Amino acid sequence: METVLPGKNRMTDPHRPRTGVVTDGRYLDHTMGGFHVESPERLEAIYAMIEQEITFPLDHITPRPASREEILFVHTEEHFTILQQTAGREYIMLDPDTSTCAKSFDTALLAAGGAIEAADAVMLGDIESAFALIRPPGHHSEAARAMGFCLFNNIAVAAEHLLRVRGCRKILIVDWDLHHGNGTQHSFEHRPDVLYFSTHQFPHYPGTGRWSEKGQGEGKGFTLNVPLSPGKDDRDYRAVFRHILRPVCLAYEPDIILVSAGFDIHVNDPLGGMRVTDAGFGALARELMDMAEQTCGGKLLFVLEGGYNLIGQSRGVRHVLQQLAGEAMNPDIPADISPLLEQELQPGFRTIRENWDI
Repeated sequence: METVLPGKNRMTDPHRPRTGVVTDGRYLDHTMGGFHVESPERLEAIYAMIEQEITFPLDHITPRPASREEILFVHTEEHFTILQQTAGREYIMLDPDTSTCAKSFDTALLAAGGAIEAADAVMLGDIESAFALIRPPGHHSEAARAMGFCLFNNIAVAAEHLLRVRGCRKILIVDWDLHHGNGTQHSFEHRPDVLYFSTHQFPHYPGTGRWSEKGQGEGKGFTLNVPLSPGKDDRDYRAVFRHILRPVCLAYEPDIILVSAGFDIHVNDPLGGMRVTDAGFGALARELMDMAEQTCGGKLLFVLEGGYNLIGQSRGVRHVLQQLAGEAMNPDIPADISPLLEQELQPGFRTIRENWDI
């Protein structure tokens, strides 16, 4: 890793938490058409923000393509072959929302490999935390199917790598994207070594993520879904993280926390109905940092998922990075449960309390 020093006239504090970012211009090579919301401009805006607005050190993590073996940790050989056969072909439609171009397969391998490299850097102690600023996103991708803008499931591949190669015993995956991460849930719902926690707008695409979906067999109780009606704001999300996720995390004691960070819960996102502000993302990052400090030595990895308002997404990422790097105060956003939210959460409290003390 090399140190990225965007901005000017800055001094490096040896006591500052070391935070890494995965960035690479090759992530712009994947395109699904000029009018598709999951566009290269998403990362262009974030990368420009880092260059122009970040005034503290970030360690650059160089991505590499995931190997076929690493992809097959999560996906079927048939799925790998289908995507491999799109390489060099101008346009292949995979589902009504998802297509490929000539470079999509290589870009998708690089996205999964970037998540792996960031996970390794955090797990091996090279840095305290990281943000993999990659695309295409991944959490909708099933073992045998691309869907919802996602080709390979980046965060699931990284989690499997940590379990199989780095000796992790337990991993917590937190998914705050607007949409439920069906692919990630289905990757681990039969197992207790990955606890999947998701907040998502419901009902909404892809239609999964009900309270009743809580894992199967040995994994029962290790899938926690918090479906939310539209209109939830900073206070609501922080309350869910504080009063539901936090006690579960402290009891589970993961070796590392991975975050599917979707910025489509931003108040200005065109695909969603949530009301999280720029500062709200910083508050969620701070909640996760506190949990990580108490359970796994601060090991925390964010992986970019959705987010389709370029300004809102970039500002949200900036607030997360500022928290991770120790460059911002704890946001002054309350974490109490409002009466309306408490009423909405009652079915969930009953379901979760069957397995966890919250």
